[in-house]
Amino acid sequence: MSHLTNPLKKYYDGGYEWQPQKAPGVQAKMHPLPDCGEKTYRGTGKLKGRKALITGGDSGIGRAAAIAFAREGADIAISYLPFEEEDAQEVKHIIEHEDGKAILIPGDVSDENFCKELIKTAISELGGLDILVPNAGTQTANKDITTLTTEQILYTYSVNVFGMMWLVREAVPHMHPGSTIITTTSIQAYQPSEDLLDYAGTKAAIRAFTQAAAKQFAPKGIRVNGVAPGPIWTPLQICGGQLKEKLPEFGQDTLLKRAGQPAELADVYVYLASEASSYVTGAIYAITGGMLTA
Repeated sequence: MSHLTNPLKKYYDGGYEWQPQKAPGVQAKMHPLPDCGEKTYRGTGKLKGRKALITGGDSGIGRAAAIAFAREGADIAISYLPFEEEDAQEVKHIIEHEDGKAILIPGDVSDENFCKELIKTAISELGGLDILVPNAGTQTANKDITTLTTEQILYTYSVNVFGMMWLVREAVPHMHPGSTIITTTSIQAYQPSEDLLDYAGTKAAIRAFTQAAAKQFAPKGIRVNGVAPGPIWTPLQICGGQLKEKLPEFGQDTLLKRAGQPAELADVYVYLASEASSYVTGAIYAITGGMLTA
């Protein structure tokens, strides 16, 4: 049975040192580097000919999905903040090195007008759109609600919830039967942390939106599903997403005693985007290291 790998040891299972960056953070400067499947994901043509837009596709979970989708044959448009240009260019190089198509569209999804233009540009550049992954998110930990600013609350909801809804609203009229939408909710929608009041609220909203949208779009032949990650090692964690005292043991409280890596979510995004999940809609797939979502 030498081909089996112990899930407790398959990826990095140690602690994390404090390494603050200005939000939204650059993955290339993290240590250890998150594993987004750059060297390991192997495609088999599951998404050949498909057209996908992934927000937050420069790093973390979005990056893992972008690399996997491209290696499965899809053409990809990636949205990201201009600050993240270094990471975005790296993803583009990875995809194009294997003759894939990657379109980079910088901008902030908290801006409704940008969301409108993003959908238009993606459709124009890709020649259509049949996979939408509104994955971009922001997270800032805060111990005390009395210091939780209105500015932070509004920005967190604008990025995580409003941006997602604007993108879906603009994209659906252009999507044909067989298209898919994949949201990113969180373990925080089920087991919210006391220091993530605004973030946890947004992830609960995404969960509800996903299930409601699945009902509304089913008659159109458009499926809507979500992924609920647990503690995953991404730039969100080192630019305010975790309190300083919590970062060293990030992910250690899961059943698998470690944080997850973005690469461990890629196959689920591919499955939900592909024809293999044709009878799946309104579902939330938990990838949490054993943390319960029910």
